[in-house]
Amino acid sequence: MKSSKDLVGLRFLSSREISDLVKETLSLKKSLAQSSKPKPSLSWRTFVTLFFEPSTRTRVSFEIAIKLMGASAVLITKESSSVQKGETLLDTVLNLQAMGVDGVIMRHPDGGSPAFIAKHLKIPVINAGDGFHEHPTQGLLDLVTMTEKLGSLKNKNVLILGDIAHSRVARSNIWALTKSGANVFVSGPLTLIPADIQKMGVTYVGDLRTIVSKLDVINVLRIQSERQQAGFFPSIREYRHFFGLTRDKLQDAKPELLILHPGPINRGIEIDSEVVDGPQTLILDQVQNGIALRMTVLKHLIEDKT
Repeated sequence: MKSSKDLVGLRFLSSREISDLVKETLSLKKSLAQSSKPKPSLSWRTFVTLFFEPSTRTRVSFEIAIKLMGASAVLITKESSSVQKGETLLDTVLNLQAMGVDGVIMRHPDGGSPAFIAKHLKIPVINAGDGFHEHPTQGLLDLVTMTEKLGSLKNKNVLILGDIAHSRVARSNIWALTKSGANVFVSGPLTLIPADIQKMGVTYVGDLRTIVSKLDVINVLRIQSERQQAGFFPSIREYRHFFGLTRDKLQDAKPELLILHPGPINRGIEIDSEVVDGPQTLILDQVQNGIALRMTVLKHLIEDKT
């Protein structure tokens, strides 16, 4: 990240840059646990959170991270922006830059949008999720959560389970994990697996139970209802039967197996409540780590370059 003013995707970061961000996040998390008030290192800075898709965890954790660092956040949604009046996205962000904002945190349904505006802005742009492309801070916070529990991820076996084809989380996780030396597997209906997925350095597994005993982590992805309506799989019931993470599918798993989910969760579909609420699940750890990770990203992009 030291070579770029933006964070638009993990595919553009080196293994060293990813490792440094994880280490700094874990150090910051420890520091935050020991002190109720972090140093307001970004006082008088203003960030725009430009969210053109719904979000709870990502948007709020960015806003909390910004506030903890002494800065302020201004939320702009698609409905509240001049895009609704016909203004282009580029003109919108150029106007924001002219107002003196210090950075743009952007979620957009079209893949590549954050990278496009980053080329035209002098201020930092952080991708908070773009289409089916990437969700870099989610990928990083997932890596932080795994590293916190497992230490080095080199040669650890991680399965990403669900809709890989339409998941920006999956792609960012794959980039982060492979660059960290992990063995990455994916599983889900073949209609939801990209045909060229192996080019990303991962292995497809048709039946979770054939590999579960070797896994160190399972990261479960949300099944979006629109996928079922589009005919990517016959029914929710059938999806749950073959690919839902249920207790019976975990019978041969290691006792220390970690289970993650980026949220929001569809209980009883991609993952059962019994598993969600079990001791192996780190979903709330992911949420907590998201604040420290996003503070670390802001530090790298803003504080360290002023």
